[in-house]
Amino acid sequence: MKPDIRIGTTVGKGPRTAEYMRYLLPYGFESFQINFWRVVDTDLSRLADEVASTLEGTGATISSLGIYGNPLGELPEDEATRKGWEDCIDAAAKFGCDIVCGFAGRVRGRSVSQSVERFREVFGPLCDRAAALGIRIGFENCPMGGTWESGDWNIAFHPAAWEMMFEAVPSPVLGLEWEPCHQMCQLIDPMPQLREWAHRIFHVHGKDAKIYRDIVTTSGVIGPRPYAYHKHPGLGDSNWIRIIEELRKVGFRGAIDIEGWHDDVYKDGFELTGQVMALNYLKNCRGQFVPNPPGF
Repeated sequence: MKPDIRIGTTVGKGPRTAEYMRYLLPYGFESFQINFWRVVDTDLSRLADEVASTLEGTGATISSLGIYGNPLGELPEDEATRKGWEDCIDAAAKFGCDIVCGFAGRVRGRSVSQSVERFREVFGPLCDRAAALGIRIGFENCPMGGTWESGDWNIAFHPAAWEMMFEAVPSPVLGLEWEPCHQMCQLIDPMPQLREWAHRIFHVHGKDAKIYRDIVTTSGVIGPRPYAYHKHPGLGDSNWIRIIEELRKVGFRGAIDIEGWHDDVYKDGFELTGQVMALNYLKNCRGQFVPNPPGF
C-alpha cells in the first residue's frame, strides 16, 4: 500500500530540478516539493514534462510547488512574485499536485495588523484562481527575521496572524505549510499549536530546531550567543513520532518534505548525509504499514 504520509525533500534547482531529482531518487525519497525564489524563471510546462519522465515508475510524487518572496510588496520583484504565484497555481496540476506554498508576504516596515488588508487584496483573487482549479494554498510559518510590528517578508509566522488571515480570506483552500522549527525558535511549544491547527495544515516541512535553554536563561535571546539552531529532523528537539501521530488524527494525507540547507553541522559536503539521515529517521517515526489479517 502507498504510505499515508510520504517522506521526501525540497528541490529548487530551476531548469536542473529533474536532473537533481534523478540523483536523489535511489536514496528512497518518496516525494519532492519544487521550490522557486521570488521569480519563476523556468519554463514550467517543460519542467513538468521532465519531472514526469524522471518519476515514471518510481512511485515518488510531487507534493507541492513553492514560490517564495514577498507577494504583498510594491517593488518590481514583488510583482514578479505575484505573477509567480499565478503561474504556479496554473501549473500545479501539470506536476500532479494540488498544493502551492510560500510566504504570505507583508507590507514592508509595517505591523502584521497593518498588512492584513493588503493580504486580502492579493490573496482574495489568488484564492479564487486556486479554488477554480482545485488547488490549495499553504503558507510557510517562517518569520524571516520579522516581528509582529515590522518585517520584510511574511506575516504567517504566528497563530494570531493565521486567525486574521483566514478571517480576511475565508476559504477552505487556504491553509498552512507548517514546521516545528520556526515555532521553537520563537520559544513556542509546537505541539499544542499542532493539535489546534492540524486540520488546516496542507504540507509539512521536515525541519527541526535545537534550543539551548541554558543560553536562554543566562544570556537571553537578543544577546551575542545564539540560543537556537535549525536542524535536520532527528537531530533537534522535536518528537516526530508525536507530530506524525497528531497529523494522522486529523486524516492528514500529505507529505513531510525535508527542508535542507539549514543544519549548522550537516551542511556543505555533508548536506545529503544529513538529509538521508533525516529521511530514514522520519520513515522510522512514520512506521511501516502492516495490514491486518483478512476478516479481523
